[in-house]
Amino acid sequence: MRMPEILKSICLSLLFIGCNSSDSTKNKFNVVNKRYDGSWEALQKMPVPDWFNDGKIGIFIHWGPYSAIGHRKGGSGYAEHVPKLIYKDSAYYYPYLRKRWGAAPPELGYKDIIEEFKAENWNPEEWAKLFAKVGAKYVVLTAEHHDGWANWDSDLTPWNAMDKGPKRDLVGDLGKAVRAQGLKYAPSYHRERHTSFFTTEQYKVNAIAQNDILEEIKRNPEAKSLYGPFGFSKEAVDEYVARWKEIQDKYNPDFLWIDDIPIFTRDGNNTQVEPKVFKPEIQYYYDQCRLMITDFMNNGIKNKKEVYVNNKGKNRNWPDGIGCLEKDNLKLKVIGPKWQSCTTFGTSFGYLENDKYKSANTIIDEMIEVVARNGNFLVNIGPKPDGTIPEEQIDLLNKMGDWLAINADAIYGTRYWKENHQENGNLAFTTKGTKLFAIALDEPIHAILIEATKDWTNNDVKSVKLLGSEADVSWEMTAQGLKIIPPENLGKSNYAWTFEIETNKNQHTPNVIQTDPTKALKGTKKVDLDGEH
Repeated sequence: MRMPEILKSICLSLLFIGCNSSDSTKNKFNVVNKRYDGSWEALQKMPVPDWFNDGKIGIFIHWGPYSAIGHRKGGSGYAEHVPKLIYKDSAYYYPYLRKRWGAAPPELGYKDIIEEFKAENWNPEEWAKLFAKVGAKYVVLTAEHHDGWANWDSDLTPWNAMDKGPKRDLVGDLGKAVRAQGLKYAPSYHRERHTSFFTTEQYKVNAIAQNDILEEIKRNPEAKSLYGPFGFSKEAVDEYVARWKEIQDKYNPDFLWIDDIPIFTRDGNNTQVEPKVFKPEIQYYYDQCRLMITDFMNNGIKNKKEVYVNNKGKNRNWPDGIGCLEKDNLKLKVIGPKWQSCTTFGTSFGYLENDKYKSANTIIDEMIEVVARNGNFLVNIGPKPDGTIPEEQIDLLNKMGDWLAINADAIYGTRYWKENHQENGNLAFTTKGTKLFAIALDEPIHAILIEATKDWTNNDVKSVKLLGSEADVSWEMTAQGLKIIPPENLGKSNYAWTFEIETNKNQHTPNVIQTDPTKALKGTKKVDLDGEH
């Protein structure tokens, strides 16, 4: 066990910012004379990197000791939350653990299941080749989920993948493999929920550990550094920052991925009003998050890297304009400010045995609609504890990749049009320079009329073709708009069919975007924060 001399030095170097202090630039990060000066206002000016705006497709990976459980009451839902549910719903999970492992807390708890997470059949190079083959441009691996387990070679906790379980640096090994394939890399960070994950109540500043958790710690004191700390304090926040800083320094991420932070709008705190309301511990946490993002962005400048962040949740973590808008399985109905959907293939993010999977048609249609509305599609896989990916997920990845291989021009490097969807014909639209892509989400058996082109003339259209088909495509301009007659042979594509329309002017229409995130999110499905991954 390699423990925290480094943690002590990092925490000692953190300067506590008085919660009512107006001097918010006095901190452990050196932000003087950098592009980002430590203010939210400076961070609101961060640009969207070209690699992110053009790449469109990412792979999310939820993989950790919870994968060794692979079970959830009812057979659906977020299985990565079961470490918490074991203690929260003991009436169900204790008998389940006794039947499967022969014991339950406090004799056997989540800490003991960790040793079954071995990754013994894992091949990061095979994963990386698969991700590249199916069209992903970046990869997001859970470095730490809510459970306190570190998937990297950490000097800050004994509960890490090098010292226990797999006995290898999962974050580091995958990073080398995906970057060798030319992909961007982002170890995701979810520790903001950890301090109330194993407690009697969630999202409380002063949270209290479950009784059986306390008994486990009494019997095995090392367990405290896995299950705790409980609640928010300066020390807990400093550790939160220190762990991310270790990830940043060791793996040089291209993206700072942080999950939704419920405490910012819970237990007497509210970042959604002005002036914002904070308890002292959460004011400190909010300030340190701002400085942590600042340091990450300035570190990108130092390393000549285009880096980016996310802004998770309907109650966004940060002021609008900082990073991409993001929620689980997000489906905007409008063209929004740059956003990202973390999309599941099934009902869970982490591995869930016999999960109920979506169809390839549903996944591909959702991907197209996300891109058409200025979003990125971050589709999730949940590998088994041995490092193999369930066959159903591989099949969906391959079908998605087959579609992208044929229709790549309509996805990568595209921008939104003046319309993102047309009900008649079930069409989605993207643009690239003078090209307009009309993507039929239903098999185009009948003629297609693009209603938003009704003011066009014959001179506005140079050609129309169907991607993946050698057949000629007939078309004509009518008073109602461009009319396309699909060929009898629709070619190689399945699930959705792309008509490439070459025109004589640039088709991207920037001024149609809904710039207000609250309005853009209006009408989308409400997310249960307790269920977010």
